[in-house]
Amino acid sequence: MKRRELMLLLGGAVGALPRTLRAQQKAMPVIGWLSSASPGQRAGIFAAFDQGLRESGWVEGQNVAIEYRWAEGHYDRLPALAADLVDRRVDVIVTGNTNGITAAKAATATIPIVFFGGGDLVAAGLVKSLARPGGNLMGISIMGAELGPKRLDLLSELLPRARVIALLVNPNSNGAEVQIHDAEEVANAKRLQLQILRAGADGDFEPAFASLVQLHADGLVVGGDLFFDTRREELVALAARYGVPTIYEWREFADLGGLISYGASQTGLMRQVGEYVGRILAGERPADVPVQQPTRFELVVNLNTAKALGLTIPPSILARADEVIE
Repeated sequence: MKRRELMLLLGGAVGALPRTLRAQQKAMPVIGWLSSASPGQRAGIFAAFDQGLRESGWVEGQNVAIEYRWAEGHYDRLPALAADLVDRRVDVIVTGNTNGITAAKAATATIPIVFFGGGDLVAAGLVKSLARPGGNLMGISIMGAELGPKRLDLLSELLPRARVIALLVNPNSNGAEVQIHDAEEVANAKRLQLQILRAGADGDFEPAFASLVQLHADGLVVGGDLFFDTRREELVALAARYGVPTIYEWREFADLGGLISYGASQTGLMRQVGEYVGRILAGERPADVPVQQPTRFELVVNLNTAKALGLTIPPSILARADEVIE
């Protein structure tokens, strides 16, 4: 073989090498996980998500990879983290709550985004409609914030003599003002005084609960927010220490000793999110998939906590409870 032909052959092989490597890398699609929380706080969520992925034929480390980005409770970090995932050219982005969805959508109009979050997604301009979302978004509305009025209604039923109810919201959440507005409507209708507590960082919880004494609050509604969900143990412990009857979003709070919870099944929703991601990886277009909403909600009552607070749970609530913890 002539020297010129040899050099051309070697040059072609070298030039083809990066393309071959890229092709090998692309053989395993990558999921970008954009979270407002911290690593280690979402073990149950990951197990349910992984189950949904497996049921769709995808197993992390075998035929799909996951890149994680954590805001660690700092919602202002989400835009940069979303942009980083886009730069990495992930195949799909998974994110939760309105802040995460907004950050992901601002970062890309082409990479599919599978979300799990609450709030009015249409009013926020994130989807065109629930039936036909359009664009690159698909997912599940967990109806966390939307159920806030129902939680306030349940708490007032549990505490018929209550006159002052407090609502805890995260001021960093895009949905905080909507939660306040909805709760005020219910409070006005029931002639309750509503006090707003705000906590957006770890050091805010203790002062917020301490203020309940000065406010003479008879009960507390913990607003729907991912930041609160990752601080379950602390919130339940503070409610017990200050002796305030409290209602929460997820049943996991009641399992830890919270008085009462009302909301969808968090693990069931995340299993469905995993299935959605599997469908995207298989080639389905997000714009063709309606936004799903939960059809079943769990009411869980912890009688041990009620006894510790000196409360008698009304028969009307016990009759409707999906589970009573004794």
